[in-house]
Amino acid sequence: MRKIAVCSLLLLTLPFAGRAFAQDESNTPAESKAQETAKVATPPVHYYHLDLVVQELGADKKPVNSRSYSATVSTSRQYSDIHLRTGARIPIATGSYSAANGSVSGLVNTQFQYENVGVNIDVPERADEVDSQLAFSLIVDVTSLAASIHVGGPNGIEEPVTHDNRWKGPVLIPIGKPTVVFSSENTDNKGSMQIVVTATRL
Repeated sequence: MRKIAVCSLLLLTLPFAGRAFAQDESNTPAESKAQETAKVATPPVHYYHLDLVVQELGADKKPVNSRSYSATVSTSRQYSDIHLRTGARIPIATGSYSAANGSVSGLVNTQFQYENVGVNIDVPERADEVDSQLAFSLIVDVTSLAASIHVGGPNGIEEPVTHDNRWKGPVLIPIGKPTVVFSSENTDNKGSMQIVVTATRL
């Protein structure tokens, strides 16, 4: 009689045990997924101060002129791109004509058009940290004045000559160390121009 009672008790408890085991099994993948999600933490956002120096070098490769610019970049996915603009407009003679009848004799009128010279710097994307280095995209457009020339002889109209340097590409620089990221030689002399960037973490 005792054996029959024990068997009946086991038969009654087995379905409940099976349900509990099945429930534990069904919960395991969900718990694992939650643990995996918890492990993939959002990386912290860091900000960097960028010092950008445009250097004009002489034939001896020593700086003869430099201009400094600064900006702040971040590693945030909500990063907004940076645009730096500085410059001036210079007149360039495009033609001349003699004065009309009734005007002062010998008077010559000169026509001019204006050209922009200066520095344009763009950082279109957020920065990324790569070990102890900083990676980001950089676009630099530098138009500068060179020696003027006289059109039509020594006493002719003085025309400015400009140097135009454009660079665009990804850069990877060590944090805290000034690094030359772009450089190019002038076409009319032995000088050159380069861009030096320093990234400092804030």
